[in-house]
Amino acid sequence: MIVFFFLMIALVVVVAAVTLAVIGGGSEAVLPEAEPDRVADGLPETRPVVRADIEALRLPVAPRGYRMAEVDDVLERLAAELAERDARIAQLTAAAAPAAPAGPAPQDRVDLTKDER
Repeated sequence: MIVFFFLMIALVVVVAAVTLAVIGGGSEAVLPEAEPDRVADGLPETRPVVRADIEALRLPVAPRGYRMAEVDDVLERLAAELAERDARIAQLTAAAAPAAPAGPAPQDRVDLTKDER
């Protein structure tokens, strides 16, 4: 009979503890809100992106693959970096190239284009 009362008291204590844990003490949350699993922009802001930055970049995984917004942000940033570099290369190439002669092309050059048939 004593064992029965001990088990009943233990059951009441366990149920009360679980109830308090679930309810969580009123306005205070038991666990803090989880931050979204997002990259804090793994690409550097203060310098151009280099190969090591891309190799070190790890995008967070969602239940059904990668988060599209994260991938879109990274690809947009990389596209902007590449466009800026292409423009700079074109600018430097144009500045370094000598001016083409204004006269007709010399006749001793061989035309390497194929005849279309």
